[in-house]
Amino acid sequence: MGSAVSGSSAAIAFLVAIVTNYVTAQPPKWAENTVLVWSVFGVLAVVSLGLFFWERRLTTGAPDGGVRPVPLGRIAVGGHSMNPPAVQAPVRGREAELERIGALVRGPGGGMVVVCGAGGLGKTTLAAEAAAQARAQGQVVVWIRWRDDPERLGQDLAQAAHILGLPEARLEEARTGRVSLVDAVWEHLATVTGWLIVVDNVDTPTRVGPGSGPPAAYRGWLRPHGGGVLLVTSRDTTGQTWGTDADLIHLQPLADDAGAAVLLDAAPHAGTAAEALAARLGGLPLGLNAAGTYLSVPTSRHRTFAAYQHALETEFADLLGAEHPAAATDPAVARSVVRHTWDLSLDQLHSDGYTLARPVLQLLALLEPAPVPRTLITPELVADATGLPTTAATVDAALAGLHQYGLLHTPETNQAEPGSTVVGRLQLHPLVREVTAHTLNRPEPTATWLAAIDEHLARAVDAVAGMPGRTGWPTARLLATHLPAHLDRNTPHNFTTARDTLDSLADVLDAAGATSEELLLLRHVTDAESRVLGSEHPDHGPDHPDTLISRNNLADALNNLGQYQQAADLHLQTLADRERVLGPDHPATLTSRNNLANAQARLAEVGRRRWWQLPGRR
Repeated sequence: MGSAVSGSSAAIAFLVAIVTNYVTAQPPKWAENTVLVWSVFGVLAVVSLGLFFWERRLTTGAPDGGVRPVPLGRIAVGGHSMNPPAVQAPVRGREAELERIGALVRGPGGGMVVVCGAGGLGKTTLAAEAAAQARAQGQVVVWIRWRDDPERLGQDLAQAAHILGLPEARLEEARTGRVSLVDAVWEHLATVTGWLIVVDNVDTPTRVGPGSGPPAAYRGWLRPHGGGVLLVTSRDTTGQTWGTDADLIHLQPLADDAGAAVLLDAAPHAGTAAEALAARLGGLPLGLNAAGTYLSVPTSRHRTFAAYQHALETEFADLLGAEHPAAATDPAVARSVVRHTWDLSLDQLHSDGYTLARPVLQLLALLEPAPVPRTLITPELVADATGLPTTAATVDAALAGLHQYGLLHTPETNQAEPGSTVVGRLQLHPLVREVTAHTLNRPEPTATWLAAIDEHLARAVDAVAGMPGRTGWPTARLLATHLPAHLDRNTPHNFTTARDTLDSLADVLDAAGATSEELLLLRHVTDAESRVLGSEHPDHGPDHPDTLISRNNLADALNNLGQYQQAADLHLQTLADRERVLGPDHPATLTSRNNLANAQARLAEVGRRRWWQLPGRR
């Protein structure tokens, strides 16, 4: 018994020593008083339980049994703000998108909306304006910046849920591993309404986590099942990434009038040509803001919209293609600079294994600012231009990656004519193309790339010309825009071959009834022949038989297009020159005389129709 008591006393003394942080080989005499020690422990236990239940009442207990949100002042925690950025200027041209988000925020069900598109389209600005409107309507708004760190995102979303009343005890269960934190957060968010959580710049959605599952599985940090609205901004535009329950808002460039309003907001005294400059910049908000900011500075060299637009032709690299020294290390800076914003997407594609994405984008940028037939971008072209190993699969992957990040568009194709085929089209935003062509470094000299492009353009025309029936007509229309530059690049050293390529495609276009495209090529051939053959034969350059043939073909195209007066005038001039150079009875002269008669007959017929349509003639 005595040993038991002494053992108990020693144990109590040890516990007391722990509580008092006092350990000694000789415990104080009062520690041997078991009644006193147990009384002290009883008091401490009662106080502890009282504090515990009081804390629970403060964190979860409301008089009506509902959820008591943490005060809004706790939004700014952890060393970074969770408030949305201020919108510095009116948001133009996004009324429909804001209404879609607003309707979801005001609605009863909550959900998830993804604002997506290429860099520079104003996704963050749109989200900030939507957040401001939601807050003005009494919603709780939390802004989270994705920093490519899943753990940080989890902490931020847990804090957002805590702001919305997630009990501390539930968080403690998650911290100790008794429940999954992501499930605890979303189970709570599903029960609370009246909130908008924005997760900005989620450009690497596969890294969001937790785990390696895709966002579309809705088992990670981004879910559409809350009682409020989760708004995500991202450069990833594919529905497969975000799943069927997410509402995708794919931003497009601003219309010319909205772009003009952006410019006038920034520089109201810069003249009247704002809409023309907005069109020149392709309606890209980042480019519009850069131009407006430049024009708003009193010391800028160019002070009007018209002057700035004119300067872009010779100073593009300085005005919109200038490098920023901090862009390489600070993604936030890179996002805000036209020169660098698309590098972020290209770097990400490269790290994801799309190694040909950047060179394919550069290759497309060297073509004209018009749709490109998908059939032109072959593994052989990419390999010949870049010197890189390519396969059909890697080229397909590069194009798919560029499209996924909004850098490449695939314009809709109208239904093909009977007997022809539907041809895929590729097109860059004009500013993406121009910045890429001006500023991105290529591993090979530009001349090597252009030589490969010209070789494959000629092959593509040969292939189209050899297709049966109407099969090649859609491709011929798309190729037409890119051939004048092909002729220019091959003049004078390879002029005859390049001219024959244009003539061959013009014949296909004539058969297809694509008179506008045919006229484009024939005008260019005629002008080039007058210039080149005139320099080679100064005595009769404009009268060279090849030039006269091209002029005759051009007049025929004008006649087919309905421009009868121009056709008749050009046929008349060509006939006179052929009579003088070749003689009145030469077969070519007789052809011109017949063509002139046809054009004049069409012109007379049009004149008679117009006369009969005059008031009082019926």
